[in-house]
Amino acid sequence: MSADCSPFATAAGGPFAGRVDPLWRLHSSQGIGMPATVYVLNGPNLNLLGFREPTIYGNDTLDDIAGMLEDRARELGLEVDMRQSNHEGHLVDWLHEAHFAGAKAVILNAAAFTHTSIAILDAIKSIKVPVIEVHISDPLMREPFRHISYVEMGAVATVKGMGARGYVVALEKAAEL
Repeated sequence: MSADCSPFATAAGGPFAGRVDPLWRLHSSQGIGMPATVYVLNGPNLNLLGFREPTIYGNDTLDDIAGMLEDRARELGLEVDMRQSNHEGHLVDWLHEAHFAGAKAVILNAAAFTHTSIAILDAIKSIKVPVIEVHISDPLMREPFRHISYVEMGAVATVKGMGARGYVVALEKAAEL
């Protein structure tokens, strides 16, 4: 991967600054004496929340979820670093980054990659940061092809079927780790 397309770029600066503007991202920096950071990684099509199949996913947008998480994180003394990508490799790279950045935990909604990505499972198993899987709907109540979760095979916990609130529940679980 060339330096010009690094998924590690940051809006605030740092060793990867200026390489590429990150994809959808809300970033809270962590430093010495700063709260622990929880990465919140979102997979394909989650950028369309709010108007994508609202009978399944509800009306909350990813920005709405980010706001809920920021509020609860502040109460818990945590910082969140929330990102979304439609590309599997970005999720893998961000899992690695969470490890090397010393993140407290990762909350991962891998979306459709949940059911297909051995690469994401391998990345989860390769890092020491605990991963909490989250899904807005309950995949077990949906089509049979959604019943397998490669993410769950490496995650320390799974939150599903709670709508957007599931992200907050996952954050609360991360705070307990």
